[in-house]
Amino acid sequence: MTGHLIKGRVLIAAGSDSGGGAGIQADIKTVSALKGYAATAITALTAQNTHGVFGVIDVPPAFIRSQMELVLADIGADAIKTGMLSRPEAILAVAEVLESHAPGVPLVVDPVMVAKGGHSLLDEAAFSLLKDRLLPRATILTPNIPEAEALCGLSIVDVDGMVIAARHLLAMGPGAVLVKGGHLPGALLVDLLLDPQGVHFFESRRQNTTSTHGTGCTLASAIAVGLAQGMEMVAAVTRARDFVQQAIASAPGFGGGHGPLNHTICFNC
Repeated sequence: MTGHLIKGRVLIAAGSDSGGGAGIQADIKTVSALKGYAATAITALTAQNTHGVFGVIDVPPAFIRSQMELVLADIGADAIKTGMLSRPEAILAVAEVLESHAPGVPLVVDPVMVAKGGHSLLDEAAFSLLKDRLLPRATILTPNIPEAEALCGLSIVDVDGMVIAARHLLAMGPGAVLVKGGHLPGALLVDLLLDPQGVHFFESRRQNTTSTHGTGCTLASAIAVGLAQGMEMVAAVTRARDFVQQAIASAPGFGGGHGPLNHTICFNC
């Protein structure tokens, strides 16, 4: 009776967060809250809480490939989102499945490199492979400022620097780049989207809170489900940012570190 309410199939290849605030758990909650259908390919298991990551177990690349292939062959996907891919073998597995089983499916690449608590989540050997195999395939790339700096080799100290970095990243092949400005100081938070049509700025007031764990995962998955539902890029980014802002504002306050968002908000009800 309610199947018609679900629109947009999103396959997510990312790591699991035992604390539930980021990773696959945040991805599933986000896609579901925005009335999409979430399928997953788990790339790694993490032992973590709001204070940080305390252990990582990588999923064998053949099993990552199998998860993706089986979902695509049966359920299908209207968009695919990648998150934590910590090793080159994992990136290769995902890239090969994208090429063989989903060549025309929109792809959101969230280049997860460092957890909120500072733990590195990307193997150095995987770095160049991420740029060579996934960035050119991406419909949109969603780095925060440290990730953008690492990918393009530039220092970003202001919004002008974000624009310059975004241009460098767009030249690497993605269809669009969303540079998230949350790491810059100031009461105003500015994100910018660069696509072939130009630069689009998004502004919001910074919220004074430590409940920010999983914001990147949540934003990228919200964009992915928007694209899966047929939204244009600017509209998908706008809705995704609104969702994240509301999820931060109503965060439950769990944990003693960087706490999770509230993914259960009744968004646009």
